[in-house]
Amino acid sequence: MPYGEVRFPATSRARTVVADAIWYPRLRARDADVLHCPTFRGPFSSPTPLVVTVHDLAVLRHPEWFNRWTRSYSRIAVPRVVRAATRVIAVSEFTRDELVALLGVEAAKIRVVPNGVDDVFTHDGPRAEGDYVLAVGTLEPRKNLARIAAAVGGELRVVGARGWGGVEPPANVTWLGDVDDEELARLYRGARCLVYASLYEGFGLPVAEALACGCPIVTTEGSAMASFAGADATYVDPFDVDSIREGVARAFAPSPRRVASWSEVAAATRAVYEEAA
Repeated sequence: MPYGEVRFPATSRARTVVADAIWYPRLRARDADVLHCPTFRGPFSSPTPLVVTVHDLAVLRHPEWFNRWTRSYSRIAVPRVVRAATRVIAVSEFTRDELVALLGVEAAKIRVVPNGVDDVFTHDGPRAEGDYVLAVGTLEPRKNLARIAAAVGGELRVVGARGWGGVEPPANVTWLGDVDDEELARLYRGARCLVYASLYEGFGLPVAEALACGCPIVTTEGSAMASFAGADATYVDPFDVDSIREGVARAFAPSPRRVASWSEVAAATRAVYEEAA
């Protein structure tokens, strides 16, 4: 199946509004066998079989975490794009269940294709030095960084770009900003544990990367992360600083686990294309 790309680069706030309000809703790919939108920004109707990947529905569950345009646009657009899709790819069983519960999507229309990790995330390899706990994620409200920082004794290293919602790195953390995958793998291998006590996720890629590296994991009970980490993680109440603190104390090193590669994800996604076409 040949591949082509249609895009409208949103290089400014004005172009983002134009893309969301005009370009995406009217998007057409008439010469294609399948149109795949890798997020829920897509057309409201499509003459071409449409596949839409949904990573999470945080913007519908917790619109207060997002800016006014995103939450207003998403309330209108997301149900229409998902309704127009021939097949919907959910990145986890958790997100599949959210699609059914929040948007009434028929389960038979959804295919679960979990995210993969890059080959650099393995147990073998160099380790960062020091005695530290690691947190990974964009600086935004649902990552719960303030509670994590309050719970961790000793050094907390934070990897993640500046995001939105007025979230700033707490004064008592070592904020590393964005790092490349090789450095991130070193940090996973050397950490006392990864604390990923997010308030809401559709998948939780840092947990998958940490599993591949054999890094101890502290994460949110009853979350998307629990659905694939299973018995290899320590679970906490993300709203309770004491629970997070106790989770860090109980964290244990799991056996390094093989996690799906992106080539396997691509093969599973292609199978969805063939089904939709």
